[in-house]
Amino acid sequence: MKALQYRTIGAPPELVEIPTPEPEPGQVRLKVTAAGVCHSDEFIMSLPEESYAYGLPLTLGHEGAGIVEKLGQGVTGIQVGDSVAVYGPWGCGYCYPCSKGQENYCENAATLGIAPPGLGSPGAMAQYMIVDNARHLVPLGDLDPVANVSLTDAGLTPYHAIKESLDKLVPGSVAVVLGAGGLGHVGIQILRAITATTVVALEVNEEKLSLARDVGAHHAFLSNAEAADQVRKLTGGHGAHAVFDFVGIQPTMDLGRAMIRVGGDQVLVGVGSGTLPVGMLDTPWEASLRAPYWGYRSELFEVLELARSGAIHVETEVFSLDEAPTAYERLHAGQLRGRAVIVP
Repeated sequence: MKALQYRTIGAPPELVEIPTPEPEPGQVRLKVTAAGVCHSDEFIMSLPEESYAYGLPLTLGHEGAGIVEKLGQGVTGIQVGDSVAVYGPWGCGYCYPCSKGQENYCENAATLGIAPPGLGSPGAMAQYMIVDNARHLVPLGDLDPVANVSLTDAGLTPYHAIKESLDKLVPGSVAVVLGAGGLGHVGIQILRAITATTVVALEVNEEKLSLARDVGAHHAFLSNAEAADQVRKLTGGHGAHAVFDFVGIQPTMDLGRAMIRVGGDQVLVGVGSGTLPVGMLDTPWEASLRAPYWGYRSELFEVLELARSGAIHVETEVFSLDEAPTAYERLHAGQLRGRAVIVP
């Protein structure tokens, strides 16, 4: 089968022919219908050799959807032919967080060597993929896998981040979205769908601000030296109730800190490498700083229901598997509107 693999540190991913995998007992083989391209892929492929820990060769793709094509021995509860999305942050299934569907915070995954598809295990950018357990499959039903595969990360991650701040996002509140790209443009829609907050989007150019407005931002400003003052002016000088940073580099983290109010939430979703001081003289009173990771299995069901109702969607550009290297080039150059999706 064809697969897109990261094979050499520092080199672009390569399209290769590899054997079609067979499911072991308890596993499921999917015929992949769609796979999402994510900045996290670019992040891990930019790591120097001493920091890279995901194994080589690595079949990319932690956002996946497919048709159940073959069941390993003992698998029950699903049928060949089912259309499913893949819940990516796999855990052990037995610890307390996993028992609640919070496998993104599994206590044993690192010790047991359990890794998400495309981030340590073979991912979805191939004609077929193996899913380690049927519990990691969520029914898509009549949802188009190409249009919705990115929700397994680009929807689930902002949804989880936003849900943890729902008590702050009451009528009259203001939430800031830093970065209206692949995750941020979905985050804006989620904020509009499940909260009464006023949504302010900050981006680096007018094209991305246009996308933010198109998907529902009440206000959209350039992310520059004036942005914090503009947000404070909107809030009577008090600042934002929540800032969701989908970039996570030093300038956006500093900007978020400059506009957060007393008691507000600063939520670091992006995978940049900035840092912030925390302490009595550095943090607004009662303000919190969180760095959530992905989301819960139950939340993926909820995200897909939002899509089914029409409340959220992902702006997508579609590429064939042969065109997948080009999709990553476009991602690196910042030339994608929303999310790229690979269709084998």
